[in-house]
Amino acid sequence: MTILDSIILGAIEGFTEFLPISSTGHLIVASELLGLEQNTINKAYEVIIQFSAILAVIFNYKDKFTLKKIDLWTKVFIAFLPLAIIGFIFSSQIKELFSVQIVAIMFIIGGIIFLIVEKFFIHEDEKTIYEVEAISFKQSLIIGFAQIFALIPGTSRAGSTIIGALLVGLSRKASAEFSFLLAFPVMGAVSAYDLLKHYRDFSEANLIVLGVGFVTSFIVAYLSIKLFLKFLEKFTFVFFGVYRIIFGVVLLLIFN
Repeated sequence: MTILDSIILGAIEGFTEFLPISSTGHLIVASELLGLEQNTINKAYEVIIQFSAILAVIFNYKDKFTLKKIDLWTKVFIAFLPLAIIGFIFSSQIKELFSVQIVAIMFIIGGIIFLIVEKFFIHEDEKTIYEVEAISFKQSLIIGFAQIFALIPGTSRAGSTIIGALLVGLSRKASAEFSFLLAFPVMGAVSAYDLLKHYRDFSEANLIVLGVGFVTSFIVAYLSIKLFLKFLEKFTFVFFGVYRIIFGVVLLLIFN
């Protein structure tokens, strides 16, 4: 992997991780196009850029990472449990799903679901939850079950949690913010597991390449979170639904 490869993949991870368009799907496709093998060293690189994206959440939401927010984080942890349990039980089966074709199909399905939800299920009114702290334990658990679909490559962790949050009554902005916070335990657990699994590979990796990817991913992720929330102040998720469908169709045409 070259420094240019590192910048490209770091930027893709940072930009797509918190948007409902599947960072994993984009990284799989980008790696294919760049001719990068899914070897242990490149896997270690992906761990690093995912970890830097987690830091972007902490820097953007420093006020949420305090003991005063223990009730909120209890709800986040409840939402994290379904994915953690199912992901652990079926980890080997999930790995077999990683292919460009499956990514493309799930992009299209996810896009259609976003369009349906925007058209028929979002009615922001006095019952809508506009602050993540106001979410109930039951709602957080439902969002957690929705997140399970993110185990299928191309579905998008952010996308599945946002859809779940919208369906239980959160506003677009609150849905996105809960998804950001939920990324912390999810990505933290995944990164910790992968670090333990691949720590020997870091000795063989180019530290400059890793460092460039880390910084790139952090900066892009930090800005992406802020821009995404600004976008949702004026627009809906229809754009992401249409993008997912177009991107999925293009992938099927290119790789078939």
